[in-house]
Amino acid sequence: MNISTVFIKKPIMTVLLVLTVLAFGVTAYFRLPISDLPSVDSPVITINAYLPGASPETMASAVASPIENECMQIPGLETIISNNTEGSTQITLTFDLSTNVDLAAPDVQAALSRAQGKLPYTS
Repeated sequence: MNISTVFIKKPIMTVLLVLTVLAFGVTAYFRLPISDLPSVDSPVITINAYLPGASPETMASAVASPIENECMQIPGLETIISNNTEGSTQITLTFDLSTNVDLAAPDVQAALSRAQGKLPYTS
C-alpha cells in the first residue's frame, strides 16, 4: 500500500494531520526567542599612553590628538573615543562589525608608529 493512497482514502485524517502540524508550527514560531536589540560585540582596540605629571589638557593636545589624527586613516574605523586624565590617556577605537580585529591591529600599530615622532619624549 502506497503512503499517498492512505491520505487519499482518508481525507478527514489528512486534514486533521495538516491542522495539527500547522498548529505546532505556529506555536513554535511564536515561542522563538527574538530580541529587538540583539547584543552585538563591536571590534574594539584600546590604546593607553602615559606621560607622568601631564595635565589632562596636555594629554589631550600633545598625546591624544596626534594619535587620533593618525588613527583616522585606518579603514573600517567607526568611532574614536579618548579619555584623558592626569598623566594618562586611553583611546578606544571601534570598528565596523565586518572588520576583523586581527587584521586591523597592524594598521593601528602603523598609525602609532607614524604618530610616534609627534609625541612628547620622556626618558
